[in-house]
Amino acid sequence: MLESIFSIANSTLMVLWIALAVSLFWPRLQRGMRLLGWTIAPLILAAVYTWLLVPAMGASDGSFSSLEQVALLFTNDRLLLAGWIHYLVFDFFVGTWIVSQSAQRRGWIRLLVVPCLFLTFMAGPLGLGLFLILRATESRSAP
Repeated sequence: MLESIFSIANSTLMVLWIALAVSLFWPRLQRGMRLLGWTIAPLILAAVYTWLLVPAMGASDGSFSSLEQVALLFTNDRLLLAGWIHYLVFDFFVGTWIVSQSAQRRGWIRLLVVPCLFLTFMAGPLGLGLFLILRATESRSAP
């Protein structure tokens, strides 16, 4: 069952990330993506996260006190999947924010935002960092 949840979560988020990237070029889709990215997807994933986390609490020898203890937490498959969903929901939330920020800016070349989204999807902080650099660069070059 955990493997099915993993597959469903990954597949669903992959489709949502593609729709998020498309929304850069199709503004009518952006409003729906904001609703999905800031409300619906986080609420659904929070429910799944809670369902995974609560029964597994105390079922692992690990803790957050050291890297070794965190590794022990993730030897429990429920906690490992909860951790993965944690990444999925926060990265998608950030991706939605990136699209909303770039949609508000005039003159942005939307193609520059696509790599930011891809990197946010694959390695969250890298994509966010790239976006923040692009945004700072744009702010300095604005008349």
